[in-house]
Amino acid sequence: MARTGTGAAGGNRVKGARRPEVRLPPLEPWSDGALEPDGDYDGVEIRGADLAGQDGAGARFMDCALTDCAFDETGLRHARVLDSVLTGARGVGTDLAEATLRDVELVDARLGGTQLHGSVLERVVIRGGKIDYLNLRTARLRDVVFESCVLVEPDFGNANLERVEFVDCTLKGADFRGATLKDVDLRGAASLEITSGVERLSGAVISMTQLLDLAPVLAAQLGIRVQD
Repeated sequence: MARTGTGAAGGNRVKGARRPEVRLPPLEPWSDGALEPDGDYDGVEIRGADLAGQDGAGARFMDCALTDCAFDETGLRHARVLDSVLTGARGVGTDLAEATLRDVELVDARLGGTQLHGSVLERVVIRGGKIDYLNLRTARLRDVVFESCVLVEPDFGNANLERVEFVDCTLKGADFRGATLKDVDLRGAASLEITSGVERLSGAVISMTQLLDLAPVLAAQLGIRVQD
């Protein structure tokens, strides 16, 4: 199930993101100790596990809760994470390239260099925490909400963003080069810093204050010299 967000810009409505409403069933504790490639994890709780360096490529996580787990260099390429909640995830270099995340809540993550290029995110909420150097190049994001989190140098290069909201979050050094945006609401961002791809913001809505903050970048992109 999903809950639809709301947004508006003047008389033109901005289609809000549909948020996931994850309702987990009673879970079984997971005690296997190691992930397996193409593993099938259904209705399990993985708590406090050190998954660093493990290979779970192609694995499927369905109706799962992953809490306070370490994901340093964890291989999850092509993984599918469905109807699940990840809380307190931490690690550097997690490989989720070409993965699918659908109806997922990622809460209070502390991640760096996470690889999500070529991935598909649908009805995903990323709430709280800090993610450095998030690689979302060529990814497809639909109904995604970034809420109360800090994103340092996120890379949305050549990504497709539809119904994506930034709510009370901080974007530092965002790269939108080649990205395609539709119904992307940036007005709620507490701080908005775009270093590349500002010309790709067609399809996004920003506030007047944000427009003024982005004026130097827009002027540089258009080749306008500003002099007193």
